[in-house]
Amino acid sequence: MLKVMIADDNDGMRLILKKAVEKSGHAVAGEARGGEEAVRMAEELHPDVIFMDIEMPDIDGVEAARRIQDIDPRIFIIFATAHEEYRKEAFELYAFDYLVKPFEIKRIGETLERIENLRAGKMAEPVEQPKKVPHSSKLLLRHKDGMSLIDANDIILIQRENRSTVIYTPTEKHVTSETLSELEQRLPYDKFFRCHKSYIVNIERITRIYPYGRWTYIVKLKDTDLDALMTQERYAMLQEYFT
Repeated sequence: MLKVMIADDNDGMRLILKKAVEKSGHAVAGEARGGEEAVRMAEELHPDVIFMDIEMPDIDGVEAARRIQDIDPRIFIIFATAHEEYRKEAFELYAFDYLVKPFEIKRIGETLERIENLRAGKMAEPVEQPKKVPHSSKLLLRHKDGMSLIDANDIILIQRENRSTVIYTPTEKHVTSETLSELEQRLPYDKFFRCHKSYIVNIERITRIYPYGRWTYIVKLKDTDLDALMTQERYAMLQEYFT
């Protein structure tokens, strides 16, 4: 069962979405009436899926989705709106789907079923593991307690998490205020790959890549249960890099 959140300032639309979600066998964990409330609620509830309107009070749905992705980029964002013109912006945020009102209610169930299948692992065959590129370097990391010196070879994954940047090694987790872009500039370019706006992966640790939606892939990594997201554009770049 998926944990679903609805963000829409229209009472009637929230009711329609709620009934459609529950009819599909999933639970509505919360309802927001504005963008700011949607961000706060997403941080508190950690839903799997959010149905997001675009034109709402406080901040619009696109900005709310942008902030939510900085908290947890794994949340599936589905825009449900009467405004076709925001489609490009929505997909630049890697939205899972874009429903234009009035839409057929069965689309809700179909979209949720696709998400369930993705989460259950009913996906395409993985791509071949990339070739290894030997390299060695150190990374000086600034954090609230001072600085740490990390061997770049030990880094498995760097990701945005709860509005901070987190670096994972096989044995440690380092939290820093530095941005992914700042770290990307200091990491060996032949060893680390910015696969998504919220993730940097160690190329040598990649074991599998498989679809996770229409425009996104999952990257499985060696020596950890963690994984990363990869955009369609970055997937094509990685393929080109190793051919």
